[in-house]
Amino acid sequence: MPTYQEAANVDRFLRAVRSAAPECDLLVCDDNSPDGTGDLAEKTAAELGRVHVLHRRGKEGLGAAYRQGFRWGLDQGYDVIVQMDCDFSHDPAMIPTLLDAVRDGVDCAIGSRYVPGGSTPGWPLHRRMLSKYGNRYTAGVLQLGIKDATGGFRAYRASTLEAIDIDSTRANGYAFQSEVALRMVQAGLRLEEIPITFVDREYGTSKMSVRIMAESMARVTTWGVRSRMGRSATSS
Repeated sequence: MPTYQEAANVDRFLRAVRSAAPECDLLVCDDNSPDGTGDLAEKTAAELGRVHVLHRRGKEGLGAAYRQGFRWGLDQGYDVIVQMDCDFSHDPAMIPTLLDAVRDGVDCAIGSRYVPGGSTPGWPLHRRMLSKYGNRYTAGVLQLGIKDATGGFRAYRASTLEAIDIDSTRANGYAFQSEVALRMVQAGLRLEEIPITFVDREYGTSKMSVRIMAESMARVTTWGVRSRMGRSATSS
């Protein structure tokens, strides 16, 4: 769980995850939140046990936090690593369903808003259209074959993260999710989308911005052009 300014959520969220998935250890990657998120996570960790907190130097981007968190989990020898947000937009009760999919043989289970059964209740029409068609563009340009390329609720086999060389990923914003999806598809790994209900946060402020969305679309376009150029060069 990457966190920045989640003081209103982190204690409740860690308790909810522990209740939903008591067999899981928990990792918080906090970007030195000025509101004390990291310290609050430490207090909850002391009470619950098997909760670890990485105190990062500052706000370096979502991708950087995930890379460090994934590497920590891989070095600790975990078999499956789940990524999710700390603002309750990802329902902790869905963690066992994602884990079951991995146990059944998939390399990555993706919590998806855009497969049958998935939903985004309460979203205004403009946000719904922006997200839905942004995902269609991403999946089409990169030829991913999935409907939710930008979602951040996923369960990975450890071997999946090693196979795609997660440490060498470059994106730091929300394009990170698309970059990882692209690498998994290129590696021929088995992905499965699990329908989820994605709800807006009740407390705190969203980190999404127009700049972040623009960066994501620019990176996706660049990756798509490079991919097509590479195939053309190979075929010629």
